Amino acid sequence: MAQENPLWGAQRIRGELLGLGYEVGRETVRRYMHLARPKRPSRIWRTFRNNHAGEIWACHFFTVPTLFLHTLYVFFFIEHGRRQLVHFNVTAHPTADWVWRQLIAATPWGRQPRFLIRDRDACFGGYFIARARAIGIEVVLTPFRCPQANGIAERMVGTFRQQCLDPSSS
Repeated sequence: MAQENPLWGAQRIRGELLGLGYEVGRETVRRYMHLARPKRPSRIWRTFRNNHAGEIWACHFFTVPTLFLHTLYVFFFIEHGRRQLVHFNVTAHPTADWVWRQLIAATPWGRQPRFLIRDRDACFGGYFIARARAIGIEVVLTPFRCPQANGIAERMVGTFRQQCLDPSSS
């Protein structure tokens, strides 16, 4: 009842249960209401992003089909603070070494983020986090099936697709 009517309080639910013939106390209803309602999302992630926006980069892959039905992989880095595209490259066969070379190319002369947000794609390889930590970059992995955690990069993918790859826009 609490899930179907999220605005109802314990007293209202108790009244409805009494109308159905179930006699329960208000405190009993209140005790079990928190189990039925979904938990609010944590503010920790949003606070982290807001506090360190100038020190965060995000990276992401997306695919582009070609005219001859081949698949190209676009990889890019975007800065969170100004939402500026830092580096991008395209390949037909992404490997862990290729991804690592992109990070090195994106961070010349010590211009690097403090935090790098990335997903759990296998193209990064098993040693990416350790190598990034060795040059002073803390890698933050997004949770499984949670594209909102890397929302700025996801938005950039949408912009690439709409502005650069949409054949009807030309």
